[in-house]
This record gives sequence, C-alpha cells and structure tokens, in this order.
Amino acid sequence: MTAPPGPELSRLAESYGVATSYQPSPDRTVAASATAVTLALAALGVDAGDPAAALAARERELRERLLPPTVVCWSGSPPAFVTDLPEGTRLRVATEQGETRSAADQLPPGVHRLTATAPDGRTADAHLIVAPPRLPAPPGRSYGLLVQLYSLLSHRSWGMGDLGDLAELTSWAGRALGAGFVQVNPLHAAVPGAPTDPSPYRPSSRRFPDPVHLRIEDIPEYVQVADPDRLRALRERAERLREAVLEKGALIDRDAVWELKREALELVREVPLGPGRRAAYADYLAEGGEALEDHATWCALAEVHGSDWSRWPAGLRDPRSAETARARGELMDRVDFHSRLAWLTESQLGAAQRVAREAGMPLGVVHDLAVGVHPEGADAWAQQAYFAAGMSVGAPPDAFNARGQDWGLPPWRPDRLAESGYAPYRQLLRALFRYAGALRIDHVMGLFRLWWVPQGRPPTEGTYVRYDAEAMLAVLVLEASRAGAVVIGEDLGTVEPGVREVLRERGVLGTSVLWFERDWEGDGRPLPPERWRADCLATATTHDLPPTASRLTGEHVELRDGLGLLTRPLDEERAEASADAGEWLELLARLGLLHGTGGGADPSSEEAQIQAVHRFLLHTPARMVGIWLPDTVGDRRPQNLPGTWDQYPNWRLPIADGEGRVVTLEDLAASPRLHALVEVLRVP
Repeated sequence: MTAPPGPELSRLAESYGVATSYQPSPDRTVAASATAVTLALAALGVDAGDPAAALAARERELRERLLPPTVVCWSGSPPAFVTDLPEGTRLRVATEQGETRSAADQLPPGVHRLTATAPDGRTADAHLIVAPPRLPAPPGRSYGLLVQLYSLLSHRSWGMGDLGDLAELTSWAGRALGAGFVQVNPLHAAVPGAPTDPSPYRPSSRRFPDPVHLRIEDIPEYVQVADPDRLRALRERAERLREAVLEKGALIDRDAVWELKREALELVREVPLGPGRRAAYADYLAEGGEALEDHATWCALAEVHGSDWSRWPAGLRDPRSAETARARGELMDRVDFHSRLAWLTESQLGAAQRVAREAGMPLGVVHDLAVGVHPEGADAWAQQAYFAAGMSVGAPPDAFNARGQDWGLPPWRPDRLAESGYAPYRQLLRALFRYAGALRIDHVMGLFRLWWVPQGRPPTEGTYVRYDAEAMLAVLVLEASRAGAVVIGEDLGTVEPGVREVLRERGVLGTSVLWFERDWEGDGRPLPPERWRADCLATATTHDLPPTASRLTGEHVELRDGLGLLTRPLDEERAEASADAGEWLELLARLGLLHGTGGGADPSSEEAQIQAVHRFLLHTPARMVGIWLPDTVGDRRPQNLPGTWDQYPNWRLPIADGEGRVVTLEDLAASPRLHALVEVLRVP
C-alpha cells in the first residue's frame, strides 16, 4: 500500500465523491492509498497530477455553477436545491408532459427540464427528478418461494428450468399454496461463449433478458414450422439432456441447452408473423429504440468477432461509429433475429407475471437486479460513456475476507449518470418493471457508494466512490411507483451507518436472513422474533448460503473443508457451526416452535427443525417471508459457493432432496414434505 493522499488530493477527491478512507468497523479507520484515489479520479476524467491546480479549478467550477446536472424534488416537499440559489433566481420547468410550469407549482412525477436564470444573467439547465415520497408498500403480509429458475426442471423443459416452468410454478403456488410471490434469480442476458459464464450475476446486459429461458413450444409460430422433423430431432436431443440431469446425475449444461434452443429459434423465425403479431413486434422495436438496436447489434457482431468487444476491429468498438453503422446494415438479418428473441423472451416474462396475478398472487414474480454487468458484454459496449474505464466493482477487506473482493464488474460513472438525468438507470428500471411485481436489488448499498478496484491491482488497493443516493433513490421510487411495484434491497453484510434508515424512509424493504439476525450490539445471541424489523423480506437462507438442512447438520463446514476453503482448523469451524445452530434450536424450543407437523414429523428430526425455523419467521413482523425452494425437500447443496470457480458446480445444480435425488416441478407439487412446510406459513 502506498502513502495516503495529501490534503489537496484529499479535498479534490472529496469534491468528486472519492473516499480517502473507510471504516471496516466503528472503531477502525483505514486510509486509502494516494494511488487508488488518483486512479479513481482519473476514471472520472480528473487529472490529479497537480492536485493543487486541479482543486483550484474544481472549486472555481463549483462556485460558478448555478445548478448541478440533476436535482431532486420529492412530491409534497419544497425543493431543497432552491436554498442554494442566489436570491431572485427565476426557475422554469419543462415537464415530461410538454407543459411549461413554474418550479413553485405542484409538479407531476417525472424527469423534467429545469432552467434557472440568476439576477446577474447567468443561466443553467438541469434535469429535475420529481418523485413520490415513498415506494408502494406490499399489499398485506405474504409468504412466497425463492428459486433459481435454471434449477427447477419439469418434464417439459429442455435440460434447465424455463419461463414455462416459471408460469407453471406461479400458477400452482398461487392457487394451491396461497403464496403471494415467487422470487427468481436475475434472468439478464448472458455473455455468449464456450463455456458461458454460468453466474446470473455477471450478465452481458441487465436491460434485456436471456432467450435461453424461452419455452420454445409456447411461441405461437412454433406449430407452423416448415420442417417439423428437424424440430422433432431437437426435442429428442433436449429430452436426452433433461434425462441426463434428472436420472444420471449430470449437471445443468446451459451451453448445450442454448445450442438446441438457438437452432429451434432459427426455424421458428422463418415462420411469417401474422398481422397482429407483426404489429406487436413493430411496437416493441419502436419502444426499444436505440437501446434495443444496440443490444441486437452487439449480439450480431459477437457472432462474427467473438464476445469480447475490446478485441473487435477498432471501428466496431464504438457503437456510434460509421463502421458499426455499416456493419449493422450488413448484419441486419441477424440484428432482427436478436431483436426478435428479446421480444419473445419479454413476452413470456410478461405472461408469467400475468399468470401469477391471475392465480391470486398480490405481487407475483419478484425479479432480481444484478449489481453490474460483464466488461465484455453488450451493455459495457453500448454504454461505454457511462462506465468507469479501468475500474472494477468489489468489496474492501473485512472480517470474512481479508483479501477483499473483485467482482469483475465495471462501475457506472456517477458524473455521467447525473449529466444524463440518470437515463440508462431509468431505462433499465423501466424495462424490468414491465414484467416484475417486485424487484430485488442486489447489493442495494451500491445506490450510495461502490468499492472501485483499479484493474490489475488487488481489492485491498481500492477505494469507495460515492453516488448521489438521493437521485438514485428518486429514480427508483419514481419508476417503481409508476409500475405499482415493490422494491427489496439486499442489504446484507457491512452497511454504512444511516443507509438502512434512508432506505426504510423511502419504502425500500430490507433483507433479513435468520442466521445473521443476532443482538450484535448486546450479547450477540439470536434476536427474538419481536425485535426483527417489519420492513423486510425474511428468509432462512439465500442462493449464496448453505441450505437450512446443511446449516443445521453442519455439512456446510465439511463441504468447505473438502474444497480447502477454511481459514481456521476444521475442529474450530465445526464447533462454531454447531454452537450457532444450537443457540437457534434452543431459542426455537424455548418459544415452543420446535414440534412436528404434517405427517407426524419427529420434533427432533431435521424436517421438524426446518419447519420450526420457518415458524419462527412467521412470528417476526416481517412483511414478506420467503422459503428457499430447495429447503422444502431437504436439499443440502448450495447453489453457489462463494470463493470457488471450477472447484464447485456453481449455478449448475438442479433441486434435489436430502439424498441427492433430483426433484422435478411435478415432484414438488406432490411432495408431502413441501406441503407440510407450507402449512407452517399458511397458519394465520
């Protein structure tokens, strides 16, 4: 680590939101290196070679500026930015609706254009975000299922769970189980390749979904394909893929599934669209505009030049170049193909949400927004101006990871977002809310700040860069309110003081996982249910944590030991895991929650203990309670084991029972164990 920044560099960094230190704990402050700070500033377009001169220029710019690029006004509250303007400044607003209004008027929600004219003649324009004060609240208390969609195979899916399975799951869960929602993993478009990165949290695009999730047979044109024999052969190959997973212990092979579906989609695309379908597709193209055209162009170019756009011919690395425009014209047929895939996928996503609501779910499908995108993917190419070149998002060292983390995701530039009125962020949210009853935001703390790691350097040599949280939240509240959708923030781990309070004030629900809910400011023991927060989604586990059966038995420790992931002796880890589970079981027993139900489960059995854990969640005031779907059948394997890459089959495991036998969607619907667990949460 190099020396900390000097006073001029520190003040310069502060003016751009670049931190010069951070606090891993309330009693400890760690200084960022001058190198990390300088590189972060460089990624923001600031030359800090002469900090004093750069600081003087920055202070002069701020003194002379009437308005920042984007300002926020919460409906029903006076605009705070007015107090920073010279007395007598005139303000006019051009609204989204095309009206000209005074800033003193009651403005409609939206992103408007604000013009300020000072008495000395200076003028300035800014984006004005007007948002409701709070997000919509969940419509009453509900419970739901949490699932990684690829892991949920039915006897109709082609080797991995698909959107047809999602629609079937939501219909059954809503009608037969009384569930209020189904939460899924990010369904964003992946970066194509061999092999494809299986993580749904490192996508090519967050704006567009992945067509690998399509249920091919549900596409209207499927039945009119001119070569049914080829389709039949593809279905037979898909059946072999499915049977290999269901009966032979094979892992989910996303690439093999996509190879079959892509070939089938090429056949389906040859079927002419009927007049109504063609009109609907034309509407989709018009609404998608440049963003859709860019995404489809990247997909077409990736077929020719590979998925890493930084290695494309120089002219094609710029989405606005003449070379790219020429290539788009030459590849127009492939651009249309990928545009059509986006349309078909979004159509099936919308259908799944409609099915969920028709089944009586007050929320329906809860979609997941990944924290960032792959540096080689479509969004990083199309939105280069908004990403910080040479930087990656991660996390600083903490008690759980002394080396810190580098997630390999380029961060958005806060300055460019503000200059655009947060246009790419607004477009992203608007797209997701088209088919989401609620949205889970991974690492919601990223609305406030992100840990930037200079490429080629370890995560320990990064620093925090701050975002305009008020503007980020205003856009989120605005778009969610327009869609009537709920927002859940994943706020696990180290959270900056005050962040949870601000999120709660704006109506963003938190995430509470049982094993982490302890009295950290007191005796450290499990937090009794009445002391849990109400504004949250409460669960027993998540995709990055051991299933509840594994946690209760301590098998997660043995798994990590076998992969060489333990940082302490095995006996120490075993003892700590046993004590942790023991404390929770003791509390469950003391509260009278540890008893069998449904099928006469032995109160000391693992099944009864899992029921007791969820009975406890019901006793908290949490507005939403989630069941990890693998927990319903006693699955012991995590879907993702952080800290591993090829040592563990992350994101490739089908749901299985405690003996490792794969459980299909049809098996789940008939499972006595699942129904017994659901009955725990259906008791008022």
